[in-house]
Amino acid sequence: MSAPAMDRREFLSVGAAAAGAGLSIGVRVSRPPVPPSPRPPEFMPNAFVRIGVDGTVSVVVGFAEMGQGILTAIPMMVAEELEVDPATIKVEQAPASADFNNTLFGMQATGGSTTVAATFDQMRKAGAAAREMLAAAAAAQLGVPRESLTIANGVITHTPSGRHSGYGELADAAARQSVPANPALKPASAWKVLGRRTKRLDAPNKVAGKATFGIDVKVPGMLTAVVARCPVFGGSVASFTATRARAVPGVRHVIQIPSGVAVIADGYWAAKQGRDALNIRWNEGPNASLSSAAIRTKWADLATRPGTEAKKQGDPAAAMGRAARRIEAVYEVPYLAHATMEPMNCTAHVRRDGCDVWAPTQFQTMAKGAAAQITGLPEAAIQVHTTMLGGGFGRRAEQDFVVEAVTLSKETSVPVKVIYTREDDMQHDFYRPATYNVVAAGLDASGAPIAWTHRTVSPSVMQHMFPQFIQHGIDDTAVEGAFDHYAVPDVLVEWIRDDPGVPVGFWRSVGNSHSAFVKESFMDEVAAASHTDPLELRRRLLAGSPRMLGVLNLAAERAGWGTPLPAGRARGIAVHNSFNSFVAEVAEVSVAPDGTPKVHRMVCAVDCGRVVNPLTVEAQVQGSIVYGLSAAMHGAITIEHGRVVQGNFDSYAPLRMNEMPRVEVYIVPSEANPTGIGEPALPPAAPAVTNAIFAATGKRIRKLPIDPAELRG
Repeated sequence: MSAPAMDRREFLSVGAAAAGAGLSIGVRVSRPPVPPSPRPPEFMPNAFVRIGVDGTVSVVVGFAEMGQGILTAIPMMVAEELEVDPATIKVEQAPASADFNNTLFGMQATGGSTTVAATFDQMRKAGAAAREMLAAAAAAQLGVPRESLTIANGVITHTPSGRHSGYGELADAAARQSVPANPALKPASAWKVLGRRTKRLDAPNKVAGKATFGIDVKVPGMLTAVVARCPVFGGSVASFTATRARAVPGVRHVIQIPSGVAVIADGYWAAKQGRDALNIRWNEGPNASLSSAAIRTKWADLATRPGTEAKKQGDPAAAMGRAARRIEAVYEVPYLAHATMEPMNCTAHVRRDGCDVWAPTQFQTMAKGAAAQITGLPEAAIQVHTTMLGGGFGRRAEQDFVVEAVTLSKETSVPVKVIYTREDDMQHDFYRPATYNVVAAGLDASGAPIAWTHRTVSPSVMQHMFPQFIQHGIDDTAVEGAFDHYAVPDVLVEWIRDDPGVPVGFWRSVGNSHSAFVKESFMDEVAAASHTDPLELRRRLLAGSPRMLGVLNLAAERAGWGTPLPAGRARGIAVHNSFNSFVAEVAEVSVAPDGTPKVHRMVCAVDCGRVVNPLTVEAQVQGSIVYGLSAAMHGAITIEHGRVVQGNFDSYAPLRMNEMPRVEVYIVPSEANPTGIGEPALPPAAPAVTNAIFAATGKRIRKLPIDPAELRG
């Protein structure tokens, strides 16, 4: 007799309960369903804020939480204006609805480091409107002027008499008040919540295992699917035999779908065993011979030709002609996978009259649209339930995992959860584009740069998802951040588009991830060629950009630029502007005799406007640096015979614990509205490290990831 199935969290809970009396393996905790109780009346002045008659304040969040802290930041904005402790707020995930569109995107989507920037005014106004309606209700009940009332901790007090009412007592009366169109917001000088270090509101549920990620979803009658996809990009199923797959205990269905062949079973392990037992013959298609080496050879040839102008300033050709000296270099970066800790997954239940989708998705609007297209149902009949995301980084903006789940549920008429293995996830990603870059600078007699050109060859990220944004032959994501702020009079940035057939998509910081590496590394080459300190050259060229100069000076000061270091160590610096935020980083690096680099310290200064939660800013900077260093030190997706070579964290390694440097984060005070913070600290990380390697060894790193073989000796 086999033991009943038990998932990881149930195992841990049973183990914890039995800790004092011996561990009982195979015991399943019974969880009888609890019928939902009817919701008591609530005061709902807008889509974002609800106040119950018991005084409970709920904030409904339309964005996806993927570790960036928005389930804390957004309630903090409401709490500030509503005069409540954010720790007392109940946070709810919104349904897929236009009411919760990202105001910067025009759709319900999380990405581009936009959440706080998009909601800063919106959510404060939502809280302020509720506050004023509650105050108006209190004033009417007490027969006193609004000005005589004070509000604190969810209680409204008539100051002269001391009479007071809680929000719950006022909820019904407040609901009858008119919603103010433009409620007054508190000045920053009066803030009690915003700008304060606030612990994550979602942390307790995550620690207790109560938070629901996509992979945790359970629906009555649910089956699990694992899909066999062609290992070659663009390939398809030629034929398959499912006899052995169907013989695996628990396998219910074997179905061919557009992306491959799905094995559907009672649970994940049976589905995976069934998938592995399939006998499939693939039509590998035109990409069967594709390789990273062939792509590079083609791009090197393309880079010798003029590209489409993305930016032109002055007359760079003439400036190059009169330059006292010209320097040139080639920089290359590889394809990169997202490698989210939670592999792709989605659960769908298609019925005749509706469809429910449970998904760790960044783009709810597109998930709803995809489900409607597959089912033929109106969008009003589609419900998208956004779960927690075990990492996003742009990967969960795609809809491939949603499409598979909805398709399979439609075919079987039961709820189906699609789960990717780690190898599936790594080898069927939408990758950060590889790029091939030729950069040149013309220097005058003093060594100052008077001309700068940058020609990049790469595929288009926007083409498959937002082709309408490719304007005048330019995908802005291919060249974003290639050259900004530096006071060089004559500049030319060109793009040559080539799509070899490798699927590409948004990856944390998108084009800035490669543009900053090229720009900031080559700026160091200009400094070396002109015998100028890299910091001083940047200071001169950024004199007209005070916010860039501000972070540069702060990072250099806190890192002790120019002061002695332990023997064998050196510093490198880089500065970049992305997502309207400004970041400078100084890396402290040594290189072992075998060529292995060691990053000891990263000092980061950031100007991201007003800060809602400093703890979140620090965490996002640290996370961005880890992600950026992982790519710089190890990250590369390589193609052979049309397929991805890497398959798991052994061959596509993140930064290990023993490689992690000390990270210091310094925030520049600002009165500007908040800007992005989820991505801007990533782009300067790689060039700060490679510039430090040059300072330590005299050897330039122009191709990522860093190859220790190039640094030996």
